[in-house]
Amino acid sequence: MTALPEVSLSSVFRRAGSALWATAVAIWERWQAYERIEARGIALLSAWLSPEQRSQFERYRRFDVVGSDSGKRYRICYGTSTNVYEMDGRDRVVLGWCFRPVGSLVPGDVMLAQKIALETNERATLMVAQPFPSTLPPRASHRPVR
Repeated sequence: MTALPEVSLSSVFRRAGSALWATAVAIWERWQAYERIEARGIALLSAWLSPEQRSQFERYRRFDVVGSDSGKRYRICYGTSTNVYEMDGRDRVVLGWCFRPVGSLVPGDVMLAQKIALETNERATLMVAQPFPSTLPPRASHRPVR
């Protein structure tokens, strides 16, 4: 049986500290990359919003669109799922609609796809969307990304 080499406690802590630091740096860099991608998605979305929608989004982190077929008003809130609400004339939620493009996309890209879908082909969009109860209020608690 061979004896294990002696290792000082300080060298073990040094190696563990180095590994922990490298992990923290990698996490930070990945988060920074995500924030850059998310900011590009928000910039693209903003470029496609009307002045009124842009104002709503900057203030409340949501905006309203009008369906192409029915003329109904939908509120698209910041997020990637369960973030579209059909609204009535008194600004109350009628029903929630869950639909999103395929793929791993940031919120701005998903919201732009939802906007275009409802404004250009509402009927086909709602055929693939999943309804959810209107008891959930539209989310608008996220502050804007700059």
